[in-house]
Amino acid sequence: MLDKSELSKSVENDNMSRAEIDRFDEMAEAWWDPKGPYKTALAFNAARVDIMQAQLCKHFNRDAQAAQPLAGLSLLDIGCGGGLISEYMANAGAQVTGIDASATSIEVAKRHAQQSEVEVDYQHKLSSQLTDQQQYDVVINAEVVEHVPDQPALIKDCTRLVKPEGMLILATLNRTWLSYIVAIVGAEYIMGYLPKGTHSWRKFVKPGELDSWVGPSFTRFYETGMRMNPVTGDWKKTASLAVNFMLVYHRHSSN
Repeated sequence: MLDKSELSKSVENDNMSRAEIDRFDEMAEAWWDPKGPYKTALAFNAARVDIMQAQLCKHFNRDAQAAQPLAGLSLLDIGCGGGLISEYMANAGAQVTGIDASATSIEVAKRHAQQSEVEVDYQHKLSSQLTDQQQYDVVINAEVVEHVPDQPALIKDCTRLVKPEGMLILATLNRTWLSYIVAIVGAEYIMGYLPKGTHSWRKFVKPGELDSWVGPSFTRFYETGMRMNPVTGDWKKTASLAVNFMLVYHRHSSN
């Protein structure tokens, strides 16, 4: 396993803070435990990846009922963490590369994929370390942009790594008064769904800001919010983007 001294060397002067990496290192081992402290996040992910796959099938004209509807598609999961999205997409047939700044998270993801007999190419690196020649049919960046110092730079990395006619999926938290109450006061300090201090409200991002950073080579064609039923714990889609939201973009063909 890579130690933290190796990690520090790789991320020095790059777009990821040491404090954020340390925080996710502590969380990584518990991510896959359905009865653990992050079971709510697991349920959130389960609902969200179903929506992602449905949009992928629609965009690439795939049969959503097929055993592996994403077969043949190349997919990059930026900030993959313990592999919650990566494994799901690999099980659906995609050729998945998952990258993360946390060496511990990558090792957790590798171990779980091995135990689950799922093939994912996990790499301990940042998006800035990938070249323009390493493009993918799909790039996913979920719950990452609110944790980096240079948010426009991260989104620029995401866009340059999408093939022409490919898809970009961005998911994060909106910077609204409601998100502060729900995602920070409620989720972190009252319910304890996440450790206190996981999020900084000032780093939350508005949909329009993402649109401007993505740029004119992309068109946003789908959006949805996510909302949890506090009684059942189930996550559902909502038209409101005021708290958790997902935007899906199509990259235009090259001229």
